[in-house]
Amino acid sequence: MSIAVNKHLEKMWSRGCEFLGVRYAILGGAMSWISESGLVSAISNAGGFGVIAGGSMMPDQLGEVIKATQEKTDKPFGVNMVTMHPELDALIDKCLELNVKFIVLAGGLPSGASISRAKEGGAKVICFAPALALAKRLVRNGADALVIEGNEAGGHIGPVATSVLAQEILPEIKDVPVFVAGGIGRGEAIVSYLEMGAAGVQIGTRLVCATECIAHENFKKSFIRASARDAVSTLQLDIRFPVIPVRAIANQGTHLFMEKQKEVVERFNKGELTKAEGQLEIERFWVGSLKNAVIDGDVDNGSLMAGQSVGMVKQEQSTEEILAELINQANNAIEAKNTA
Repeated sequence: MSIAVNKHLEKMWSRGCEFLGVRYAILGGAMSWISESGLVSAISNAGGFGVIAGGSMMPDQLGEVIKATQEKTDKPFGVNMVTMHPELDALIDKCLELNVKFIVLAGGLPSGASISRAKEGGAKVICFAPALALAKRLVRNGADALVIEGNEAGGHIGPVATSVLAQEILPEIKDVPVFVAGGIGRGEAIVSYLEMGAAGVQIGTRLVCATECIAHENFKKSFIRASARDAVSTLQLDIRFPVIPVRAIANQGTHLFMEKQKEVVERFNKGELTKAEGQLEIERFWVGSLKNAVIDGDVDNGSLMAGQSVGMVKQEQSTEEILAELINQANNAIEAKNTA
């Protein structure tokens, strides 16, 4: 079923739609254990742009997920990888081997070499830009598009709100499409960012309760029950040991992370591991903790990564219904302005 798009909305996000090759310039956020072949293909088949979360995978495992996705959709989709992954080059090569046309580099500033490797293999590269200076640098290094994600988002977050990043970056970056993410839960918000110059948006939290999402019933119920203020960011214990904050619904798992962070800092202070090794251990903690909640349903001790838009998740719906709801809200917002 194709959702009718207001001609003004169609025009506003035409650049994003053309770049991605989709009907609706809405990317699915890459969520570990969640953004696998089922949800990714459902997003793409519904007219959006699904993105595989490949951050914690090894090359062969990622290859299997890519193949499974290609069996379920012939529409465009991307693969998200974190720049700190020890086998990033091999992951990029696996994507190119399987004819993936969009590679998303996140979790740090990607090197010019990584961007070139993907582009020379025939893929378009989308990078996350947490600040204007870095956005300009990424464009100079060859990024084909950018995502700016504010700290209202779920999972790993930066320090700046989406609304501020949009005001800082959208007026300045014109050479490539820019997609806005973080805290987007309704179509009116989509319109506001498109009016500011965005080419499209990325949503994650709203899609967790899609019927095609493999998340455990307990995990989805936690989202439906939660309010915006329940999704809190973790604290950094030691300024000498920076870790990327994570936003999740507060539970015992939040406390367990603080204990893990304390342990890693102590081992770092004793010289038992480097800063990079410690950060990788923390990343592995989140991968395991998230799996406990998403796959096993342990919503007390596992990680409930969620953005502040979780308060707008009211029920389980199909991916198509979620996108239709967002687009209808966007259509109505535009029509209301035009008739005012």
